[in-house]
Amino acid sequence: MTTIRHLTSYLESVAPLAYQESYDNSGLIVGDPSTEITGVLVTLDTTEAVVDEAIAKGCNVIVAHHPIVFKGLKKLNGKTYVERTIIKAIKHDVAIYAAHTNLDNVTGGVNFKIAEKLKLQNVRVLAPKIQVLTKLVTFVPVADTQRVLDALYAAGAGQLGDYKNCSFRVGGTGTFQPGEGAQPAIGTVGEYHEEAENRIEVILPTYLQGQLLAGLRQAHPYEEVAYYLTPLDNQNQEVGSGAVGELAEPMDSSLWLSYLKEQMQLNLIRYTPLPDHPIKRVAVCGGVGSFLLPDALRVGADVFVTADYKYHEFFDADGRISICDIGHYESEVFTKELICGHLAKKFTTFAVILSETDTNPVRYF
Repeated sequence: MTTIRHLTSYLESVAPLAYQESYDNSGLIVGDPSTEITGVLVTLDTTEAVVDEAIAKGCNVIVAHHPIVFKGLKKLNGKTYVERTIIKAIKHDVAIYAAHTNLDNVTGGVNFKIAEKLKLQNVRVLAPKIQVLTKLVTFVPVADTQRVLDALYAAGAGQLGDYKNCSFRVGGTGTFQPGEGAQPAIGTVGEYHEEAENRIEVILPTYLQGQLLAGLRQAHPYEEVAYYLTPLDNQNQEVGSGAVGELAEPMDSSLWLSYLKEQMQLNLIRYTPLPDHPIKRVAVCGGVGSFLLPDALRVGADVFVTADYKYHEFFDADGRISICDIGHYESEVFTKELICGHLAKKFTTFAVILSETDTNPVRYF
């Protein structure tokens, strides 16, 4: 039996909730984690119409990008579309899960999907996050070093970009004297002992700290494990806002807007003047992206594809870059394909269906 808990655990391995922004509300919004899944409907937004579609298609789970509940609800009486949507979902036992800024902020997430649609190469995070990494230092008998390292790697430590099983070790001598009541794996109660040990250092995502320490204690031979954790200000190149990459070949700026419109299936583009040189480097951010303009400039992007720019914010381009505002819905609509692709590869006991409901609240004339 595949339950909602299995689904959410998998989604959170792809896009950990720890990487959502502080203002966000990603995760399971409606539903019992122990419920068996009959089908999953994937959408950008959850509306009453989407809940109706889920019911009609036999799906008891909706996976959305945008959380239907973003701010706290004080009443639930159907006065707003949010309340009506939640009431309908609860009445029909339809669970709602959202993967929002956590899916924005991971490598391979929303912004990397935009980069894929634009056929960018060498894609990387535009503005990597800091203070999401921790260094673990521990001390292990030489003979047990590899076993402990393997446990740390299995728990998620030692991954640096495309390199895995990364660590540092240096030899030394550990000393201890087991007291009464101790059950030492090495040494004798009441006797001073010296042991050849390795000092091990590994870097880990901070949110994995709990499971890493559990793995360390299980693999380590000592009854009392000496370790310390240090938060790092290093950038995590795998986590952060936006993405940047390069076109396979420089494109004449006169062709860029047509290319962008075709690849992203757009009706409209709001943009600042295009550069007078060929376009090569492209920065992207799904949804509201004006906060990333300094980063797009820093990496030397020729154009910045994003959404929700305000009138006065367009002046910030200042002839240094072309801002292309393609619309919030339009910038993120392919997130449905991204989520569907992940779920279809992982789960085969229920249908994963791409919603056909157009949830874009904006119309163009």
